[in-house]
Amino acid sequence: MDWTTSLQGLIGGVLIGLSATWLMATLGRIAGISGIIGTLVTARPPGDSAWRLAFVLGLVSGPVVVLLAGGGLGNVAGAPGEVIGEPAGGVPLMLLAGLLVGLGTGLGSGCTSGHGVCGLSRLSVRSMVATVTFLVAAIVTVFVVRHVIGGGA
Repeated sequence: MDWTTSLQGLIGGVLIGLSATWLMATLGRIAGISGIIGTLVTARPPGDSAWRLAFVLGLVSGPVVVLLAGGGLGNVAGAPGEVIGEPAGGVPLMLLAGLLVGLGTGLGSGCTSGHGVCGLSRLSVRSMVATVTFLVAAIVTVFVVRHVIGGGA
């Protein structure tokens, strides 16, 4: 067992929980990434974009801070030593997947961060159903890709 990876996951989880709690306690907002980003790039109430932009910049800058502190990004690529490799299915498939995720967050009224982190902690039945749906869809997708289609490791 690699304790460094486990410790990084624990610290990351605590920071996600603290940021979601802080956002709810200070602004009364739910830390749902799709809603934060979606409202940042579309119509929003005046003066409401500063905290959204700060939240998104925090998401993006987190990995940079870890790298500057001498940490790694883990095995996010196909080979050790690579930071980020080519998309497994190619760029067009990645763009299609991103579009489908965006449509799914619209249809599901939120994403895994909003439902899975914030909704479950509030004991929201709708979020419980959404999170179970996310997990089942992910399990089925991995099974189909690995065992039916035969691709990916």
